[in-house]
Amino acid sequence: MTSPIDISSATAMAAIHPALSSSLARQGYETLTPVQIAVLEDRAAEHDLLVSAQTGSGKTVAFGLAIAPTLLGDEAIFPAADRPLGLIIAPTRELALQVQRELGWLYADAGVTMAACVGGMDMRSERRALDRGAHIVVGTPGRLRDHITKGSLDLSALRAVVLDEADEMLDLGFREDLEFILAAAPEKRRTLMFSATVPKPIAQLAKTYQRDAVRLAATAATERHADIDYQMVIAQSHERENAIINTLLYFDSGSAIVFCHTREAVKHLAARLGNRGFTVVALSGELSQAERTNALQAMRDGRARVCVATDVAARGIDLPNLDLVIHADMPTNPDILLHRSGRTGRAGRKGVCVLIVPVRRYAAALRVLDMANVEATARSAPVASEIDARNREQVLAAAAASSLPTEAEADVVAELLQRVSPEQLAAAYLRQQASSRPAPEDISETPVPTKTGKPRDADRSAARPKAEREDMTGSAWFTLSVGRKDRADPKWILPLICKAGGVTRNDVGSIKIFEDETRFEISAKKSEDYARKIEREGTGEKGVTITRSSRMQHEPWAATSPPQFKDTPKYKLRSDKGEKLETGSPAGQRAGKPAESWNKDKKNKGKPKYKPRAGGSAAPASTAMPPGKPKKRFKPKS
Repeated sequence: MTSPIDISSATAMAAIHPALSSSLARQGYETLTPVQIAVLEDRAAEHDLLVSAQTGSGKTVAFGLAIAPTLLGDEAIFPAADRPLGLIIAPTRELALQVQRELGWLYADAGVTMAACVGGMDMRSERRALDRGAHIVVGTPGRLRDHITKGSLDLSALRAVVLDEADEMLDLGFREDLEFILAAAPEKRRTLMFSATVPKPIAQLAKTYQRDAVRLAATAATERHADIDYQMVIAQSHERENAIINTLLYFDSGSAIVFCHTREAVKHLAARLGNRGFTVVALSGELSQAERTNALQAMRDGRARVCVATDVAARGIDLPNLDLVIHADMPTNPDILLHRSGRTGRAGRKGVCVLIVPVRRYAAALRVLDMANVEATARSAPVASEIDARNREQVLAAAAASSLPTEAEADVVAELLQRVSPEQLAAAYLRQQASSRPAPEDISETPVPTKTGKPRDADRSAARPKAEREDMTGSAWFTLSVGRKDRADPKWILPLICKAGGVTRNDVGSIKIFEDETRFEISAKKSEDYARKIEREGTGEKGVTITRSSRMQHEPWAATSPPQFKDTPKYKLRSDKGEKLETGSPAGQRAGKPAESWNKDKKNKGKPKYKPRAGGSAAPASTAMPPGKPKKRFKPKS
């Protein structure tokens, strides 16, 4: 039976082990989350637990509080580190390392020694850490099994085992590893399983390896992700990337994560966002552990504001101040949706989750949201006017919130006011703010479809008319040093061209993508300025250059006349009598021999290539058997 939460936060705070109270106070814990309260109930004390709680609900601190009496007993400090007393198993490297950090500060005053055993790290260093002794070991299933098999991890003194994100570990195929680890642990231990859901495989695992487990449900299904505002941004399929850029600009979050299905999609979108002026990092399974750690650290310390990731980042990664999650590729099932979205709205913080939904996938998106038991507001992708209005509000609010000059600044401020007018200062401030923000993309105002996925009739053709292009008479041609072999695509080439030369897309004419390079034209009135700018500043992209070219270079066939073909007679069918081909025809020029010679080869020395077969398929006319002669039937050899 599922146990209800029947104690208050104040009562739960009193039930916390004394060795952890001071650490919680330093972290500012005044109240506990529902899952943290649940594990401190009297009926949960010293029992095996099967806990269902959503990601971001404070599970790590929860199981840290739950196992403290088991690991420490009545002691305030751990004894000298020897064999592990506690084992935490997590599905991914990132989650395991995050658990290590969380438990590190939680048990700091208790003198804890911790060790991590995760794939992708140096196993020899991990073995040395285990040899020195650790009170708590955190690891991934495969690496923990390796250490147990090789004798470097001794579980004989283990008192508690925690399976974090147990459902994810089963989904990733770790069932055999988990059973091996649990079988190697002592029978007299506590086993705690934490899972977002409790499907049948989890229930079976709990029944096999837990004893009289108490089941706790910390969050009702109707309350999942209550701190997340779900929105669907409807866009045309070919404008999906523009919709992502405009969404990032519209919400202007301090930290955002964009999810894609594949590694290639991550690399492409990260490059596109980087070219548009966003500080961005990529996170996917093909990166080494050091690269993944550096990417996450760049997000944590503010060097990057956007992380483009595959679902490898959907579980367990806690980025501070992450208030925006964008699903660039629409999730295919509710679990993926919830796991991705759970990166924001954590521990009481508010967050926004945006699904980029092509018009034709609108009905499918509604089904996924319905299965996930969440509601989303549908809207068109933000257009340039909305983003400009939002930027205007932010600039005015930031200026109004500015404090008066300090003593160190007073002299410079006074000198500025003497030299320039307040209007000039305000204009300089406005331009500085504008230059620090990427420009929005042109995008159609796509109406929200009906539930069937079809646009509403009244708004079916409500797309905003596009600006007229410049007249390309007298335009100049330029060459970009990337082509088809570099996966050149107009979707990211056009912004690069515009950004490099300070022009708009209306000043760009034809774009021709060749194997090794790309040629494009710039309108006559902007071409000279464009040439000077790229000569002076380059493209801003490492290894990519733009040079001026001529029309003749662009169309190499214009330099020479087309090839002349001789007026040759038509091909003449050859007969079985060996007539020669017309020597004026291309085939005759190649052959120059009687047709019969085509049925000969050098090895047969002039003999016909095909030999007559008795009773077989028809032979060539020149070697056919005389009429009237009986055919011999084929007899297999005995």
